[in-house]
Amino acid sequence: MKSFFKKLFSQLSGPELNFDEIEELLIGSDFGISAAAYVVERLREDRSLKNSAQVVFAAKKIILELIKYRTPDLTPDPNGPRVILLVGVNGTGKTTTVAKIAAMLTAERRKVLLAAGDTFRAAAVEQLCVWGERLNVPVHFGQPNADPASVCYEAMRKAIQQKVDFLICDTAGRLHTRDNLMQQLGKVCRAISKINAAAPHEKWLVVDATTGTNAIIQAREFHAAVTLTGVIMTKLDGSGRGGALVGISRETSLPTLFIGRGEAAADLQPFDPQQFVDHIL
Repeated sequence: MKSFFKKLFSQLSGPELNFDEIEELLIGSDFGISAAAYVVERLREDRSLKNSAQVVFAAKKIILELIKYRTPDLTPDPNGPRVILLVGVNGTGKTTTVAKIAAMLTAERRKVLLAAGDTFRAAAVEQLCVWGERLNVPVHFGQPNADPASVCYEAMRKAIQQKVDFLICDTAGRLHTRDNLMQQLGKVCRAISKINAAAPHEKWLVVDATTGTNAIIQAREFHAAVTLTGVIMTKLDGSGRGGALVGISRETSLPTLFIGRGEAAADLQPFDPQQFVDHIL
């Protein structure tokens, strides 16, 4: 993303503004075709733009308008545990993100229970249990290959019995193109809602910054399957450009909640759109 605006400055150094090349640069920075076309169309309509500095300033303003965000609701529910369900494809960092959210909540003296809903990958349960020991947070898990819906249902019962403030449910990574696995997420949600009709209160998609515009497709498909409430982008400390967040906002209107910049528990940060765009520029 950083290189995009450097390229933009050099590209606009001539006497004429080449908006087609600006659009190519936006697409190459993972904005997605829809978001890139929208930004460029807005720039074309602005007859006051005369030089690269003005274009960059205008682009920044348009991007800020596009990005949806909200402060996550991390207050306990008076009617029982507040349930957060994390979903996403394989390798996005869901399990680590579950632990990071737990660390954030326990720092605020909230009582947390983790549910190891990724029952198909033994290492996922072990990984979550290691995090649980490190954070002094209990983890509910079932037998290997157990039904994820059953594991989350039992975790919900335990959370109520133990008067937990937050239940955070991990789930198995799944390709958004596998209908049967996407339907399984719906089953998990229905199982939890049998105990509390309002739960899961939050359904957050974890996307990997390094996957580029594929993150936009993932957001679209997971949102269609379980009606998401927000997005978390991980691995922004690496080669990921992050522009897909703009495309996700444009196509789904889902807010970005957090961004991950490392493996440590403290590396999950609330999303700040102004800071995000300033970082891009």
